[in-house]
Amino acid sequence: MKLDALFFYKKNNAFLFGVGTIFIAITHYKILNAEDLRHFIDMEPVIDRLLLRTPMDPGELKQFIKVLLDTGFPKRKLVIHSDVRLLESLHLTAIHFKEDDPLAYAYKAKYPKVTVSMSTHSVESIRKAQSHGLDYVHFGHIFESASKRGVPPRSQEETERATEIDMPIMAIGGINQYTIDDLPDGFSGVCAISLFMDQNAEEIEVVRRMWCKDV
Repeated sequence: MKLDALFFYKKNNAFLFGVGTIFIAITHYKILNAEDLRHFIDMEPVIDRLLLRTPMDPGELKQFIKVLLDTGFPKRKLVIHSDVRLLESLHLTAIHFKEDDPLAYAYKAKYPKVTVSMSTHSVESIRKAQSHGLDYVHFGHIFESASKRGVPPRSQEETERATEIDMPIMAIGGINQYTIDDLPDGFSGVCAISLFMDQNAEEIEVVRRMWCKDV
């Protein structure tokens, strides 16, 4: 059995059907540039998905993605945020939506082979995503996070209830080399901004080994 398959069985008792995700890198919400391009290429071997969340004009983002793909970055690792037209124009296969976005449910129903994920902040949202057949969800925030200053993390009880739901759930929020060992059991993987955007590939690989050390 492949390591990834064994990992999913152990961590969540559920496989990510066709998703193959462990580490999801999320971009800073900014205009992406040549430095970002080099960083994405450098860290590609140690991530499983790259979620492009940016205020860029769709045309500019499309051009950026084309350049990234021309370097050999795997198309299967790219996730578009919300923009179905951009997804389709580039013939990509994964898209992420904000919590309870009805477009996510409609799009999954119409295009079941496309990987559709969603951000969630409650058990109820996870159950709704599950009922609509979404492929996986982000759930958090788990730890205190710079992007959620002043907002308390999800409680231990809520996190336990969330990870009992039979669908792949990715932990998000405050995950780094100092907190990853404290991540509760039951998550299928992790997603983060700073962990991936502010560290090099070697540092990310160290955290990945920490996450997978019990496999």
